[in-house]
Amino acid sequence: MGKYFGTDGFRGRANVTLTALHAFKVGCFLGYYFSAEKPDGRAKIVIGKDTRRSSYMFEYALAAGITSTGADAYLLHVTTTPSVSYVARTDGFDCGVMISASHNAYADNGIKIVNGNGEKADDKLIEQIERYLDGGEDLPFAVGEKIGRTVDYVAGRNRYLAYLLSLSRCSFRGMRVGLDCANGSAWAIAKAVFDALGAQTFVIGAEPNGVNINLECGSTCILSLCKLVREKGLDIGFSFDGDADRCICVDEKGNVADGDAVLYVCAKYLGEQGELDGNGIVATVMSNLGLSRSLAREGISCARTQVGDRFVYAEMVKSGCLLGGEQSGHIIFRKYATTGDGLLTAVKVMEAVIERKCPLSCLTEGLTRFPQRIKNVEVKDKCAVLRDDRVRAVIFKAEELLDGRGRVIVRASGTEPLIRILTESDDAAVCERTAAMIEEAIVKAEDD
Repeated sequence: MGKYFGTDGFRGRANVTLTALHAFKVGCFLGYYFSAEKPDGRAKIVIGKDTRRSSYMFEYALAAGITSTGADAYLLHVTTTPSVSYVARTDGFDCGVMISASHNAYADNGIKIVNGNGEKADDKLIEQIERYLDGGEDLPFAVGEKIGRTVDYVAGRNRYLAYLLSLSRCSFRGMRVGLDCANGSAWAIAKAVFDALGAQTFVIGAEPNGVNINLECGSTCILSLCKLVREKGLDIGFSFDGDADRCICVDEKGNVADGDAVLYVCAKYLGEQGELDGNGIVATVMSNLGLSRSLAREGISCARTQVGDRFVYAEMVKSGCLLGGEQSGHIIFRKYATTGDGLLTAVKVMEAVIERKCPLSCLTEGLTRFPQRIKNVEVKDKCAVLRDDRVRAVIFKAEELLDGRGRVIVRASGTEPLIRILTESDDAAVCERTAAMIEEAIVKAEDD
């Protein structure tokens, strides 16, 4: 992770740690950098945003920076992160930018950059942007006819919607589906997709006002959708995060099916269709050990990476796997996309349910799980806490208590001021005890 950019872009509190000036300078650098590589000296950069109030400010700041150094800025307006990735790779753009803080509260925001292939920007480009933000050499502004244009590009978002519709092999007619759009990017797209495929939709989290994104709704607050599915007697439910690159499912009984469950269901389904290249999937260290063991019984391997869908995607490319993702609901279908896509995930899970003629609860029955405890502890200095000898000693003690029957993972969040704790064991009480020990040690280290 760099000074500004973490595992998923430049994220921070709007106009505190991430300001409009930052956005303008990022735009300046991207416009200059990519235009310098073009024979005609004019790059094309596509921009999308979520529904946060500050997203509009950052959109205009980025566009101003991009056009001031001679590139053209194409505006998708409110859209999803995966749609920016799709449009960047299919419409000949030099790069794409998404303005979103994903699952964070409305006061935060972020800048995510993808290359012309729709993949996360490489470290070399990010390092150059960071040097420029820290006072690098001034970039020349374009003048006269070389100044860039700002272009309304809603057509690109509509093409992405049509692409999603083309990926389903079956009609959703007769299915009653709940959708929680998190008052975010999916609010204007998810219902349109499911309606067009024939489902009867019941939607919550679709009244964005700039400050209610992810507020008691969405993939990090799944209870609202569970309640909707139970009360309306729905066949299935899908919950997205603020920029709709995550999807958490709810089965017909109102029970949660997280990213691990989605990977299990889709791995089996794709395997049966002969579409699981490499006969395996890629998950992260946060996925439950039960996922690997359950898939192994089906003859499917499960490779592990560090946390972050960029690392999952890199391993998928390296190994040739077509399916990978995270417990949090970032699922990558590499045949169709270069990043996690919540709407694509929902379409493929629906396809599995309909084609297998089984409800989601039936498809997840073979997935066994180890007891797992996850805690998030807010801290001021993530690196200092992880270096603290007392914290390290308690982590070692927790590992001794597990005695080879589980594992402990303590890591800094790549997007928030949090230390994330995961303990896993065949004994739920031991999970709870070890997680509490580590949490207490971190809190004490912060207070001293």
